[in-house]
Amino acid sequence: MDPNKVTAARVAGIEPFHVMEVQTAARALEAAGRTVVHMEIGEPDFPTPPQVLAAAERALAGGRIYYTSALGLPELREAIARHYAERFGIAIAPERVIVTAGSSAGLLLVMALLVDRDEQILLSDPGYPCNRHFVRVLEGDPVGIPVGPETNYQLSAELIERAWSPRTRGVLIASPSNPTGTQVPPKEMRDIAATVARLGGRLIVDEIYLGLSYDAKPQSALKLVGEHADDLFVISSFSKYFNMTGWRLGWVIAPERQVRDLEKIAQNLYISPATVSQRAALACFEPETLALLEERRRAFRDRRDYLVPALRELGFGIPVMPTGGFFVYADSSRFAADSQAFCRDVLEAAGVAITPGIDFGRHRAAAHVRFAYTIEMAKLEDGVDRLRRFLRNR
Repeated sequence: MDPNKVTAARVAGIEPFHVMEVQTAARALEAAGRTVVHMEIGEPDFPTPPQVLAAAERALAGGRIYYTSALGLPELREAIARHYAERFGIAIAPERVIVTAGSSAGLLLVMALLVDRDEQILLSDPGYPCNRHFVRVLEGDPVGIPVGPETNYQLSAELIERAWSPRTRGVLIASPSNPTGTQVPPKEMRDIAATVARLGGRLIVDEIYLGLSYDAKPQSALKLVGEHADDLFVISSFSKYFNMTGWRLGWVIAPERQVRDLEKIAQNLYISPATVSQRAALACFEPETLALLEERRRAFRDRRDYLVPALRELGFGIPVMPTGGFFVYADSSRFAADSQAFCRDVLEAAGVAITPGIDFGRHRAAAHVRFAYTIEMAKLEDGVDRLRRFLRNR
């Protein structure tokens, strides 16, 4: 064995999270006295709801902050199941709900369950970067399928069938998607589920932004896919809609026959989700909390409705209106051939932090940037004004 080899080969295939490097550069500018408009990070600016904080305080005062089951508190699993019934009209057995240490842990659990060495998971390109890295860290092969406005920047049943190979194990869909904010239409989701089932694979649907849907009532894939719902893996989170990013709490809805295997993996990877976070999250489903979250959802929608036309007016290409989440994926090729260099120039000259497309895949990555509308309207307007001046003076 080479004594100089100190890291596993898989590490070379895992790229840095470029958005965090943009944030680091922006913080350095601020430390030097500059002001920066932050449109790079996908984190809600709204604080954790007060009802959730109060529940956490009660839990801490009670002092019983011990390990829970790796599957999560029974009362939280039941509350999540009720939420699906009340919000999405779906009857989900609480036994299918697995509370996880963030949706990232949920995705990692499902990949650990499904993926063996060199087996493939099909994903959209562009897509959330960590998804492909979850597959790679398990020695699997993430296969990015180029998508564009003609399919809402989403996979379709036709694209999946065309890319399927003997090594394909399953498909990961994100709806709404990061970075594009687009969703899979209901009929297409049904067709995707039927195609994946016919080909002998598994379908995983990332719904962490589903609560932040703007133009129609949100519909979970669990309801859309009909007869295939019992075989579906759905990933969700308390981070985005519920404004609990730092609490690191999410969940998986899994086929009931595979819950025990996921429990074993969770026990060994992280023992259990944080107990205080679970106690706090019970307050997410109280009527007063949900009313506040809906107010915040409408605020995100208003920001989207301002930002997309403003960016189009500046010359960015946005062929599809995002319908969920809080991102705009914009074609910047009119201004630069290299989106990474463009983002660096925008940050240094205009004090606006945005994310280059290279974070999200390879397909036309150098031609795109992502904007996050996770800041208040006045700051969005300031950011657009700064961009306008920057582009005018180039």
